Amino acid sequence: MESYDPQTLEPLWQKRWEEQGVHRAGRRPEKQKFYQLEMFPYPSGRLHMGHMRNYSIGDVIARYHWMRGYDVMHPIGWDAFGMPAENAAIDGGQHPAKWTYQNIEHMKVQLQRLGFSFDWDRELATCDADYYRWEQLVFTRLFERGLAYKKKATVNWCPNDQTVLANEQVVEGGCWRCGTTVQARDIEQWFLKITDYAEELLADLEKLQGKWPDRVLTMQRNWIGKSHGAHTDFELEKPAEDGTKSIRVFTTRPDTLFGATFMSIAAEHPLALQLARQGGREAEVAAFIEKEKAHGRRGPDEDFEKEGVFTGAYCVNPVTGWQVPVWVANFVLMGYGTGAVMAVPSHDQRDFEFAKKYDQRIVVVIQPEGESLDPATMEGAHEGPGKLVASGQFDGLDNEEAKKKITAFLESEKKGEGAITYRLRDWLISRQRYWGTPIPMVYDDAGKIHPVPADQLPVLLPQDVEIKAEGGSPLVGHPDFGKVEIPGVGLAQRDTDTMDTFVESSWYFLRYLSPRSTEHLVDPEMARRWMPVDQYVGGVEHAVLHLLYARFFTKVLRDLDILPGDLDEPFDALLTQGMVCKEFYYRGEGSDLKYFPLEDVEEGPNGPVAKSDGKPVSKGPMVKMSKSKKNGVDPDELVEKYGADTARLFCLFAAPPEHDLLWDDTAVEGASRFLGRLWRLIGDRPWLAGVAPGESQEAGEGAEIRRWLHKTIKAVTEDLTPPRFAFNTAIARMTELQNALYKFKVDESSPEADKALMRKCAQTLVQLVHPFCPHITEELWNKLGGEGLLLDSEWPVFDEQWTVDDTVTIAVQIKGKVRAKIEIAADASQDEVREKALAEPNVQKHIEGQEIRKFIYVPGKIVNIVV
Repeated sequence: MESYDPQTLEPLWQKRWEEQGVHRAGRRPEKQKFYQLEMFPYPSGRLHMGHMRNYSIGDVIARYHWMRGYDVMHPIGWDAFGMPAENAAIDGGQHPAKWTYQNIEHMKVQLQRLGFSFDWDRELATCDADYYRWEQLVFTRLFERGLAYKKKATVNWCPNDQTVLANEQVVEGGCWRCGTTVQARDIEQWFLKITDYAEELLADLEKLQGKWPDRVLTMQRNWIGKSHGAHTDFELEKPAEDGTKSIRVFTTRPDTLFGATFMSIAAEHPLALQLARQGGREAEVAAFIEKEKAHGRRGPDEDFEKEGVFTGAYCVNPVTGWQVPVWVANFVLMGYGTGAVMAVPSHDQRDFEFAKKYDQRIVVVIQPEGESLDPATMEGAHEGPGKLVASGQFDGLDNEEAKKKITAFLESEKKGEGAITYRLRDWLISRQRYWGTPIPMVYDDAGKIHPVPADQLPVLLPQDVEIKAEGGSPLVGHPDFGKVEIPGVGLAQRDTDTMDTFVESSWYFLRYLSPRSTEHLVDPEMARRWMPVDQYVGGVEHAVLHLLYARFFTKVLRDLDILPGDLDEPFDALLTQGMVCKEFYYRGEGSDLKYFPLEDVEEGPNGPVAKSDGKPVSKGPMVKMSKSKKNGVDPDELVEKYGADTARLFCLFAAPPEHDLLWDDTAVEGASRFLGRLWRLIGDRPWLAGVAPGESQEAGEGAEIRRWLHKTIKAVTEDLTPPRFAFNTAIARMTELQNALYKFKVDESSPEADKALMRKCAQTLVQLVHPFCPHITEELWNKLGGEGLLLDSEWPVFDEQWTVDDTVTIAVQIKGKVRAKIEIAADASQDEVREKALAEPNVQKHIEGQEIRKFIYVPGKIVNIVV
């Protein structure tokens, strides 16, 4: 047989799959559906190994379900709007649309070359007007329902990208995309009212328990951040300039209210400068506010030095009557709670540190059991349970009971009430950029906002634009975009903002179901047939971005009657794959730090050196492959050298899917050797094609091979069945079966029963390997004379009785130490086991002259002898 040549056979099978439409969803309408989906890629121009791993995982799941008889939906598309296209226009002078579509064409070829079972008839790109017109229509309906609104707000501004960021897109004070320190700015912005769905988003996480990773569920719960507590009002000693008479706070600790000794408000709080003027400290407070704006926005969980400035004004503690100084503090965020925090330094560590730094009063109001805290000697806040002290009529109460009673007291005195708040803020979706979905709203001469009528959608992006390095949107002032005639409104001014690209990815999985429909965002019958997605695969980094937004959009579209009324969640099960990691090479540090591409490094006599200059470079640890560290492996080079099947097999074998994959060149070679041996196993036995598959009923070597066969089918089936997905152990079991078959000495002159068994094992192994390595297995299936394509073959079935060993090896322990191992029949009786164990010479040696008091046999496991 000819040698294994993946570069020749892989394109042939890809062409045949396309011609026969074997991957098209809906070709088994009478069968149970399975919707397999991986997060779609941004068309950056080239696939990276993270893409390859993600889609290899999804492809195994899709192919496995095709072979189990399902009607499978496995689509692909492009998350095509976004900043990189504008940056390319700035750097290379190429229009974002041209750059994007060229990249799509190249990456599509790369994906097809890897043999993924995508239904390319459903391909979509979010930058197509036929796609985003539906997004614009939904936006207008959300506006009509009050779920989309515009307001002036202090927002996160990325000075590098010249655009606004949602709270979720600020990571440790920097832009999630470029890392630039984020600034605070007051701008009119569009929001989607995700907070209206906060309780449902939280409650429905229970439906995903056991099907989504616990880590993701926890991240979403924390991000939504439901808190039970109380609102209470601290009356100002003097009304503010705008007539405000009190500062409202929300606290989860009403039991500590008697210990509130100062008030902290956010730098953006509308009372900050008013109270500073009242207190004669306007200059100091204004300087502090400007410093905070320049510093940038901080995340609620970010660690930083706590600073503040006294306004000179006071409010009154509603239960003690104390004068409480009002401070502007950098740790209070206007976007969370009310933008004001009652400070209880004795029972909150952040407040304690602030009080110590600025010499604020500390009053203990909760004493832990068996202790007596003294503010003068405390080294930190007591945040745990205890009994109330210095709390008037509530003294002696357990602090949990006191929470309820103090809340009831506030309500009776009309000084506050019980409340539930959420950390989740409304979703800021407007961006001051060009390459995105235009917001379909206009403004009349009076400044009133109107939605663009449905029959005037889509609002198209103009193509004749100039994108400048200094940022900003070219839609502002564009001669043909700005003005439009709207029935009932007249000549109106278009909104020049575009939507956050996370809006497009919040519903793309629905558009796949009817991507060419001109009547519906999603055909109702298709939604009923295919939703929800059965298995979603993607990165955990999207836990509180895409995954939360997609859940929100699904609920909104359900309430707009676009989706079935019983569809509450978009993704039934979620698998979050790990990163692909490799070491990197560098030289220098700080501003002189330079990274070297892998191909520019070689091993010298004293360690790695750069080929370019022969000088030493340092080797860094395993980290995520990235352009910045130049440690990426090009999938194209891997496919060119080894073939797509080897590349896929390595990605799936090197680590469990949820773990990081540590790149190992020798493991790639190992994957290649496995496929080479599979090729020879069948190629060196051309006579197998003329033998009918069968299973020997005889004892001996044939029976042992039969047992290997059924144990492997069972193990691989269990490993591929959701939610296990233990691809690496499945491959290991198939390798073991392959090794056993090489030891099974069968040739053309062997007994018919042995040849039939070999044929059965060979074709079964090919079927089991197919989801991982589809090209080579199709070729071998064809050479074996298998009918049709493997995707339409029936997944092998195991016989339970042949998955159990005839014999087992068990240890014999005496006084807790293993003295022998014996091989016994799996169904041996205790008497038979006793006889064999006591016949072992080493056992006899250790019991000689002693009485056996107990003989304990744990069937199939172990023998314990007590003497």
